Amino acid sequence: MKAPSLTVGIEEEYQIIDPVTRDLTPGFESLVRSDDPLLAEVKPELHQCQVEIGTRPCATIAELREELTRHRRAVINAAREHGLSIASAGTHPFSNWMNQEMTPKERYLGVKAELQDLAHRLLIFGTHVHVGIEDNEFRIDCLNAARYVLPHILCLSTSSPFWFGRNTGLHSYRSIVFKNFPRTGVPRVFNGWSEYQNVVETLVQTRSIPDGSKIWWDVRPHHLYPTLEFRICDVNTRVDEAICVAALLQAVVAKMWKLRRDNMTFRVYPADLIEENKWRAVRWGLGGKLIDFGKRRELPAPEAVRELIEWFLDDVLDELGTRKEVEYAFHILQHGSSAQRQLATYARTGDLRAVVDQLIRETAEGVCEPNIGPSLDAQQAPLTAARPGTITLPGGTSAISAPTGPVDLPAGGGAAAG
Repeated sequence: MKAPSLTVGIEEEYQIIDPVTRDLTPGFESLVRSDDPLLAEVKPELHQCQVEIGTRPCATIAELREELTRHRRAVINAAREHGLSIASAGTHPFSNWMNQEMTPKERYLGVKAELQDLAHRLLIFGTHVHVGIEDNEFRIDCLNAARYVLPHILCLSTSSPFWFGRNTGLHSYRSIVFKNFPRTGVPRVFNGWSEYQNVVETLVQTRSIPDGSKIWWDVRPHHLYPTLEFRICDVNTRVDEAICVAALLQAVVAKMWKLRRDNMTFRVYPADLIEENKWRAVRWGLGGKLIDFGKRRELPAPEAVRELIEWFLDDVLDELGTRKEVEYAFHILQHGSSAQRQLATYARTGDLRAVVDQLIRETAEGVCEPNIGPSLDAQQAPLTAARPGTITLPGGTSAISAPTGPVDLPAGGGAAAG
């Protein structure tokens, strides 16, 4: 069995923002008219207020950082040329999906025709990380084992605590919205490439899907490229966070290969157990606890992430040259995920537009100057959430806010990767 190349690529979906109202606004067609050749590579999404970038496959994480930074800079600068801003978060704090224009292209019209309001409601933004694995059998072996760490990675990337002007009480509401689509979530265990292929071929032959691209699991073999595609994450707000997540996932694949090479393996758990940890990541993010299924005990999510890195991945980080990028996770543990930072900003300001401004700033951090709109002081009363009663959103839409607070789980402990 040939060793994987471990090339890495990232796709990111961004929000196109009106810098005055801080609301989502159609802008994709304006962005692609930019003279920057990189903008010829961006892709539309279901809604015209979305834009997707994708890096080429990179041999190293350092190369990936350069690629991702160039793409973000190109999109942010093109948006500025047209009086727009770009934000990177799993959901917009207050925009209403019912007010958004869908992209009039055959692919997306087909999704709308098939899934109806589920498609229109899919106003969410994710990060997809591709890791190169050329051997089909190892790609399935790695899928089976790597499912275990999906909740750990999601905890680090959570960036969607708000939805439709509400504090949802969750750290990854994007995950809940996407769960309504068919063929999503943590995949089951496959006994080999042929079994996976049989599933895909059966769905294609029964006209359930046109090809494997309509299987939207949290991790999947890509239908065209020799990669394992990790789709669990909310889109990362900062470049440093995106690179950390990509480096972590590359290291996970490298470690699974090292075990396989040495005739060892990682314990494979059923999807329903991993889904339990995923729910905890969705609900509490880094503020909750994850389960060590080997020891059947809980431990705080930051401890689980730390043990994943220090105990399980440590011996491959120097080989890959990515210790610095992976250990940025400790910075996230100390200073908070994007979801935690958004909630803190709202708690401090009482204004969801201030949360949008923070997202715009952090999206451009280390990339270029952000395009922040006029001072909020000169505008109307703050857009509020997470307080009892009805709030008014842009366009006169109303939503009921829902207060939330921290929830303590029973104490526990154990190893992150049993």
